[in-house]
Amino acid sequence: MSLPKTLAEDVARNLVMVARLIDEDPEQAYAYARIALRLASRVAAVREAAGFAAYATQKYAEALAEFRAAKRMTGSVELWPVMADCERGLGRPERAMAMAGEPEVQKLDKAGQVEMRLVAAGARRDMGQIDAAIVTLQSSELASNAVHPWTPRLRYAYADALLAAGREDEAREWFAKTVEADKEGSTDASDRLAELDGVEFVDALGDDHDDADEAADADVDDEGSADKA
Repeated sequence: MSLPKTLAEDVARNLVMVARLIDEDPEQAYAYARIALRLASRVAAVREAAGFAAYATQKYAEALAEFRAAKRMTGSVELWPVMADCERGLGRPERAMAMAGEPEVQKLDKAGQVEMRLVAAGARRDMGQIDAAIVTLQSSELASNAVHPWTPRLRYAYADALLAAGREDEAREWFAKTVEADKEGSTDASDRLAELDGVEFVDALGDDHDDADEAADADVDDEGSADKA
């Protein structure tokens, strides 16, 4: 659907702000998304952006409705994993699991299929099926030494599931593999690994400041006593 030039420019400006703010200020991104939605609710890209903004602010029912609308408009299945994750957010992991078995999953690209696997594993964990979650994550993508954008998250989820199952040695191995793949630091795998190794981080600068503050307080007390004397 095409929009008049001025309207299209207004919508575009709001969508740019959504993309810019969604990670650092999701509530503000949501506000811009609502403006774009009021201006152009029949544009699929607007419905998708509104969905992601609602998703980022944990408004899962609203996000799911927007994603469904975008899917109807485009016929694309690329939103299928995040739609399933909305079902998890709404406390319906069984629906997310059902979606993981639908034909739409086979139409996803590799990144989408990995994302769907992550959502399905999360749904298993929601239902208390930790061993099933571990099995769900075991795949050729997990076993591969190749690093893709989704590799850190997949390895991290596997390590976290292993740890939840009490398999600490294996979890440590996979947190280490996550660190190797996570050059951007998108996960806290390095912290989790350090925790398993019993490493404690000390804020040396903070200690120095505390010592300095204590010394300053002592000087003030001494001066105050001298003045009184």
